[in-house]
Amino acid sequence: MKVLIVDDEKHVREGIKLLGEWEQNGITEIFEAGNGEEAIQLIQTHKPQIIFSDMKMPKMDGTLLLEWIKENQPASKTIVVTGYDDYHYMRKAIHFGSMDYLLKPVDPEILNHTLENAVKEWKKEENDREKKASSAQLINEMKPVYRDRKLTQLINSDKIEIDLYEEFGFHPSQQYTVVLIRINQKASKAFNGDRDLTYFTILNIINELLFESECGIGFRYLANKGEIVIIFWKQFDRIEELLAQIYKTINNTIHMSCPIAIGKTVDKSTRLIDSYQHAKQVMLTSNLLKETENRVYRQDVLSVETLKSLMVYTANIELAVQVGEIGAFEELIEQIARDYTENQYLSLKQLLHLENEYLMISNRWFKTYTITLKVSDDIEKRMDVFFDKSGTFQLEKYKQRIKREIALFLKKVKRKTSQNTSNVIVEIEKYLQANFDRDVKLQEISDHFYISREYISRKFKQEFNVNISDYIVKFRMERAKSLLKNSQLKIYEIANMVGYQDDKYFRKVFKKVIGVTPNEYREEYSRSQK
Repeated sequence: MKVLIVDDEKHVREGIKLLGEWEQNGITEIFEAGNGEEAIQLIQTHKPQIIFSDMKMPKMDGTLLLEWIKENQPASKTIVVTGYDDYHYMRKAIHFGSMDYLLKPVDPEILNHTLENAVKEWKKEENDREKKASSAQLINEMKPVYRDRKLTQLINSDKIEIDLYEEFGFHPSQQYTVVLIRINQKASKAFNGDRDLTYFTILNIINELLFESECGIGFRYLANKGEIVIIFWKQFDRIEELLAQIYKTINNTIHMSCPIAIGKTVDKSTRLIDSYQHAKQVMLTSNLLKETENRVYRQDVLSVETLKSLMVYTANIELAVQVGEIGAFEELIEQIARDYTENQYLSLKQLLHLENEYLMISNRWFKTYTITLKVSDDIEKRMDVFFDKSGTFQLEKYKQRIKREIALFLKKVKRKTSQNTSNVIVEIEKYLQANFDRDVKLQEISDHFYISREYISRKFKQEFNVNISDYIVKFRMERAKSLLKNSQLKIYEIANMVGYQDDKYFRKVFKKVIGVTPNEYREEYSRSQK
């Protein structure tokens, strides 16, 4: 701590310095000033915690100095030291917040008692100031998180007390429009991978522009990864104009396109979810191949898209794997690309579906050849790297990535088959994995491998510590878990993909094997990704 002694008489300053128990009170530095003007310069430079001051001094007296300290350095504790036992000075000292009033000649005991009290009081007040500052900082940090959580609940609630949301700037209205903004995972590169800072910056841009018009509020939509939502409550005729401005500003700031989709207008706050879902479908059907400077999408009537499936190419893929050369895949990849991008159109929904099926087929072949190959199952992360700054999907680079992955797979297959170490039970496991989505009978396996059913059943149980039927169920459930990580697929679609025509029976089996329902598993996975 620091002390300043202000007195025009040097011997008085020296006396106080000599009498004070400085070290015992944690005082490490002592400064001196001969008048108020000198004192102000030292206070501005060193900011002492304790100030002893005379009242009668040349140039600037103690009264003016105390007044300046109260205005400019209020945290400091002041102690008046004067030779005049005058009520006028005492009153001035109290008025300007002086802690105590000492008469010259100063009594050492009184001086040190006053010093000790001043130090204690300053420390107590400093502790209170730090607590308040820390609390204020925490509140400021938590406000956006709390706002995002509450407004996410607002979107998904069917019973709402609107006044609970007004503290966040949400305005009740007769009509609402929900807007969805997709945040590309590459966007955080502008902030060294800091996702929270990315959202904070983008939301600042959005809400500054919306605040000027007092027409809406933006927030991070916590129900889905990579989404920001805006709720508009007025100026509906200017929405596209405002969103174009927001899109351009974000793009110029983070050098990455964040496409925007406008939902339908609804007449109740309890129908905000309907507007959001409309915006979601608009986003999913937007054309990723179209080059444009403004990716703000609107569809008053939603278009219906029939998704193409990689499964129709199963025979061609199997033949190309048997050939074992990447050249056998190149023409097939080009044909698939032409089929999927007919009329230079490729939707986000179709791309998500393509990636999901591609990963499913890839994993099936990895299992067939017992190959370990690290391929991320985060579909959006795999896709996002192929969007350029303007938001156009780079199809050629995407095809090259697919070719590299297949070439690596074929290389590993050659190495694996050349070892020729697999036994018949391992081959049976591969057969089961390759045909897991249909009902494989023990007799079929016996006929295929020319081995008795009894031998197969016994050896399989010895090798894997589980019978064949249970093995297939477990394998199906693991595949279902992987598919459930994609929120675009419906439960009944996943059930069909893993060999169950009855989705109710699938749900029952999944709950029995995994311990939770398919919906609960998907929700737990979604929460873990946020």
